[in-house]
Amino acid sequence: MVTDSFVTLTSLPEFSLWENMSKARKPLGFELELTARCNNNCRHCYINLALSDPEAKAKELSFDKIKNIADEAVSLGVLWCLITGGEPLLREDFFDIYLYLKKKGLLVSVFTNGTLISEKHIDLFKEYPPRAIEITVYGVTKDTYEGVTRNPGSFAAFTKGLNLLLENGIKVNLKTMAIRSNVREFPDIVRFCQSKTNDFFRFDPFLQLRFDANPRRNAEIKAERLSSSELIAIEQTDPQRWRALIKMCDKFKNQDLSHIACNHLFRCGAGRRSFAVSYDGWFRICSPLCHPDCIFDLKKINLKEVWEDLAPQVLNMRSDREEFLTHCHNCSIKHLCKWCPPIAHLETGQLDKPVQYFCDLAHARAAKLHIALSTV
Repeated sequence: MVTDSFVTLTSLPEFSLWENMSKARKPLGFELELTARCNNNCRHCYINLALSDPEAKAKELSFDKIKNIADEAVSLGVLWCLITGGEPLLREDFFDIYLYLKKKGLLVSVFTNGTLISEKHIDLFKEYPPRAIEITVYGVTKDTYEGVTRNPGSFAAFTKGLNLLLENGIKVNLKTMAIRSNVREFPDIVRFCQSKTNDFFRFDPFLQLRFDANPRRNAEIKAERLSSSELIAIEQTDPQRWRALIKMCDKFKNQDLSHIACNHLFRCGAGRRSFAVSYDGWFRICSPLCHPDCIFDLKKINLKEVWEDLAPQVLNMRSDREEFLTHCHNCSIKHLCKWCPPIAHLETGQLDKPVQYFCDLAHARAAKLHIALSTV
């Protein structure tokens, strides 16, 4: 476009920086858990600890340490930060943390359940707009919503918080989890979310197990998982999502991936463009990864050293387990599967073991997608 101005506008996906960055391993963003505590007690949650848990609160990174990590991240070239939890708005110093990240020039997004949004938050977000506020909708009726959160009064608080954000023009993205406790209400949740945010909506059909490996809570999570047929039926109700899956399937259906010979564990983008920092200060190449051999304490080691020297050691990890090499590693439909080393560790205690639940889902997806392809 011809213009007399020295300034032109372009969208982030079209920004030429991404192409330049693709040639080097450089961090562009990071996730920052402010706390593992939450005012809700959701049945499917992989991290939440009690609101009043003194041990969890004592482990949380101080504001000063968060500032140090943010400073180091920016010096490495980071452009965006996702604030998450637990429920990040529980932090008494949330306003200070948010403002510091914004004033460092970072694009800041916030994941929240929305129940703690106040007029003070609205004033903050109006003056210093977030890249986005993302809220999970567990249900659109009190019974369903609070059946998931197990927090009396949470539905009214969520409704109030969401309305405050929308009425004041704060950008909000809505999502949900496809789980046993809300599946009957799922179509209503979709309609609710699309009506509130101009059709933007996403859902997550995958439930990961707990970081703390709590057996009772893990049993609850497994009980919330839907079957392969149920998840596929939900995916088919989302035309855009289903078309994207068909496109992916069309790309691999005539390709034989069995020639891949290397035995690297990590073959995704984890630790190449982004990283995560846990609420208690542990560096992870991605947020689900909590294997003790793969995480590093940022309270003792600076971020630059971890990113440049230690994280590459994780990315170079390999496995000679035959089960891994003959199943997950060379599987031609693995991009239809949730399996990855961090998820495998949470499920099995090993980074390189298959997970039958996700394997079954991938094969069920592939079967449905091949049928869809044969009719187009």
